[in-house]
Amino acid sequence: MLNFVNTLVIIQNLFYDKTVVINIFANFYHLISTETVQSPWKPTNQIIKVAIKATDTVSENKDLPPANLVFLVDVSGSMNDSDKLELAKSSLAMLAKQLRKQDTISLITYAGNTEVVLPATSGDQTSKILSAINKLAVEGSTNGEAAIKLAYAQARENFKKYGINRILMMTDGDFNVGVSDVDEMLDIIRRGRNGGVSLSTFGFGQGNYNDYMMEQVADNGNYSYIDNLSEAKKVLIDEMRATFNTVAKDVKVQVGFNPNTVKEWRLIGYENRVLATEDFNNDKVDAGKLGAGKSVVALFEITPVGQKGWLDESRYQSNTKANNDNKNNELGFLKIRYKAPNGDTSQLVSVPIGKTMSKPSLDLQFAMAVVGFGELLS
Repeated sequence: MLNFVNTLVIIQNLFYDKTVVINIFANFYHLISTETVQSPWKPTNQIIKVAIKATDTVSENKDLPPANLVFLVDVSGSMNDSDKLELAKSSLAMLAKQLRKQDTISLITYAGNTEVVLPATSGDQTSKILSAINKLAVEGSTNGEAAIKLAYAQARENFKKYGINRILMMTDGDFNVGVSDVDEMLDIIRRGRNGGVSLSTFGFGQGNYNDYMMEQVADNGNYSYIDNLSEAKKVLIDEMRATFNTVAKDVKVQVGFNPNTVKEWRLIGYENRVLATEDFNNDKVDAGKLGAGKSVVALFEITPVGQKGWLDESRYQSNTKANNDNKNNELGFLKIRYKAPNGDTSQLVSVPIGKTMSKPSLDLQFAMAVVGFGELLS
């Protein structure tokens, strides 16, 4: 999702060809769509929606590839609330009942000590798994030693070459996993991802919640906030394929705006995921990934040529000439790069963004309402 609340206004005066590259969490596209509408807060401006819907490669949860899941559960004192550890246990128990014989489950807790409570166990041993989950209790201390490293070691030990290999971290955001430095934590996650092990983080409760760390982890993994059992069911059961099954990785979106039609632009959300333009074609630069069937939306606000923007007029803006009359009908050009889940070389897809204005779809109306609220908050 876009980081609406912490939106920073990014304005670029485009009197030359400029592009923005976003490291978004998306996967192999099934549908790319763009939509251009009038801005609800500045009628002379326009909103461009770029949406990508990922392919869902299986139709039923039971058809998912074999899963190697490692539950990493925070049992420190800060988790001693009904909406924290108890809700996390209920969520895990719900998921455990969906597991199959070909799946393996490990359970690691961290607090005063880091402990493998349940070594890799076949998913059809439901009673054994539920018993281990039910025994989880708050320990009080908050030193997780090397919990995150142990979780990755456990995932590698039971690695499924053609399956799903994922760590599920349950925490209130305190992140006492033996790694206090954000950069070190992200380095561990990236190295694990490059080795085929993904991370899903599930946040619980409030008060001790570490928004900054959660956001950094989310930018390099897969993140959900669970505040009740209905949300747990939605994320872990109803959207299991999207949560666990990656269909592509390192997806990048590049938007180049046409200086003959666009005077200024700003990206709304994703500001901390903007990559250097040259990194778009560099397959060594990591980007994110998302599960099957997920949709990703990015919004841009533009000021058309001839309208008053936020910035003073450029001395050279009026000297911009079109190289091709056909391109005058475009606001910009969209490029998407992605890799297969086990691939190292990216593929390229590109489409023009037209000038055609339309009545906003219901999805875009909702997105703009969220954006507007976030802008007011910030």
